[in-house]
Amino acid sequence: MSVELPFAPVDTIIRRNAGDLRVSADAAEELARRIQDHGADLAIDAAEKATTDGRKTLMSDDFGVGQVVDKEDLELPVAPVDRIARLEIDDSYRVAMDARIALADILEDYADNVAKAAAVLARHADRRTVKAEDIETYFELFG
Repeated sequence: MSVELPFAPVDTIIRRNAGDLRVSADAAEELARRIQDHGADLAIDAAEKATTDGRKTLMSDDFGVGQVVDKEDLELPVAPVDRIARLEIDDSYRVAMDARIALADILEDYADNVAKAAAVLARHADRRTVKAEDIETYFELFG
């Protein structure tokens, strides 16, 4: 499976939660993959809500978001998030811009939570680098 998200913004999210720790490229890749999987699952649920409402366009409400943040406030780019939203849903669905931004916001919060926990795990292991194994351990413990 290819990963739609560029690793650089994911690396930035990990770094802002890791303090003085370094971040391995494998950690950014692992978190990007997890973000993508989570986003695709959320889009499936949102598509089911839209279908129930008789729509083929996913809206921010379908993701449980009432007020959409400003796109410029997000680290994750919206275009790859749009591709993530479409990975597992039928091609007949559309994803409104507010839904793309809402999903990016949800996924960024998700990434922040994982990154924060991964940094704790790296420190607990007495390492100076957040590694992919820290991301994997988070999901083994809490996933």
